[in-house]
Amino acid sequence: MPVDEDRMMEFLERVVTDGGAAVAGLCTALGDRLGLYTAMAGAGPMTSAQLADRTGLQERYLREWLAAQVAGEYVEYDAAADSYLLPDEHAAVLADPDAPTYCAGFFTMLQALYATEDALMEAFRTGNGVGWEEHSGALFSGTAKFFRPGYTGALVPEWIPAMNGTERKLAEGAEVADVGCGYGYSTMLMAEAYPQSRFHGFDFHAPSIEQARRLAQEKGMGDRVSFDVATAQDFPGTAYDLITFFDCLHDMGDPGAALTHAREALADGGSCMIVEPNVSADVTENAHPVGRAVVSASVAVCLPSALAQHGPMAMGNHAGEDAMRDLADRAGLHHWRLAAESPVNRVYAASR
Repeated sequence: MPVDEDRMMEFLERVVTDGGAAVAGLCTALGDRLGLYTAMAGAGPMTSAQLADRTGLQERYLREWLAAQVAGEYVEYDAAADSYLLPDEHAAVLADPDAPTYCAGFFTMLQALYATEDALMEAFRTGNGVGWEEHSGALFSGTAKFFRPGYTGALVPEWIPAMNGTERKLAEGAEVADVGCGYGYSTMLMAEAYPQSRFHGFDFHAPSIEQARRLAQEKGMGDRVSFDVATAQDFPGTAYDLITFFDCLHDMGDPGAALTHAREALADGGSCMIVEPNVSADVTENAHPVGRAVVSASVAVCLPSALAQHGPMAMGNHAGEDAMRDLADRAGLHHWRLAAESPVNRVYAASR
């Protein structure tokens, strides 16, 4: 059949746009890691020389970086004054790691993802995995930095209150296991909000646990937070009032065993909070910006990580609610409901 020229050119434009965004992502990561967005936030219009004075970086490189920011419409340019402005609305997304809208951490992860291209090619050929620990540190720090704002904005004010009765238990004094805690931001957010409770973070990745311990010490939270290296299938302790899985269950080679162990470790009346990406098992429903980013991350990280564990199941991050509910039911967590939802996450409550 003859090629639809208009359709072809429309798709070509999209691919070129995607390619430009991929290259521009490096500039965004540099701006974040070098503190350029932070330096421009709230500072008003400034020249490249003024930005160099403020940051101690080389003006010529900054002028080139600023040109790229203008081309991407991240920064505004005043030709008459030869000055650049980071709008406050853009600063809320790029400059403040504590803001719930901060998104620059995503671009830190890209450094690690692109570096595994050769390993992924081999995995496609052999069916083997690419373990979480095989990535560079940019993945670990970038993942923590990316998820932290969303947890900051929703975990305590929205998600925990949506878990029937859990908020009261935490306020009075409860035992909590945060499984797959990474750098421990989720663990420490809960500990800050509920000082009467005790929180135990577990992760199989020792460097992440070391970082979590450092952060907890800096925050002076050693009296109610602990971090230990353990897998989801063997983390210690029993009688937990709450066991959490933040964006990690789908990365496991045996998520069913993880939920079975969680069910065994729950106290009477305890529950599991399972936070998963807000994407669908129907691939046609993921054709939107969040869905595209999440499912692409499954190709690069989630599925390879699960396959590297040589377990009985590699779910990927878009298995969907039905698969998750069935997994929980077979693990003995027969009570299941959608507790909360955001554009990025779905939060499930599961109990015996």
